[in-house]
Amino acid sequence: MSDFVRNVRLWFVPEEVRKEGRTPDYRFSLANERTFLAWLRTALALIGGGFAVDQFLPDLRWGWRVGLALALLATGTLCALRAVNHWVRCERAMRRGEDLPVSRFPAVLSSVVAVVAVAMVAVVLLRWEG
Repeated sequence: MSDFVRNVRLWFVPEEVRKEGRTPDYRFSLANERTFLAWLRTALALIGGGFAVDQFLPDLRWGWRVGLALALLATGTLCALRAVNHWVRCERAMRRGEDLPVSRFPAVLSSVVAVVAVAMVAVVLLRWEG
């Protein structure tokens, strides 16, 4: 079974993680959970931003409004999925005594948010209306 498929299965059966390795210091597990919750807050903020763009910028050209809203909604969705995947990967690594997994996702997320922010600045400065 591929590692990705195993990780996705563990999203829904987290008690299976306990069967691997040794139990880490609970402080590390709690820190991992706090990180997970921070990613979820970020995902909710992105999703809320997507809805806000769609609902509160009615004068913006339809293509821009929908494009920006969908970019924020998709990024929020990916962020939520990545949060649970990262939680499982980190928990497994801690139990196995391995290095924590590295990820390019924070850089990708930052880049997408920056691109959307620049687009929003352009919209505000140029007052693109429908």
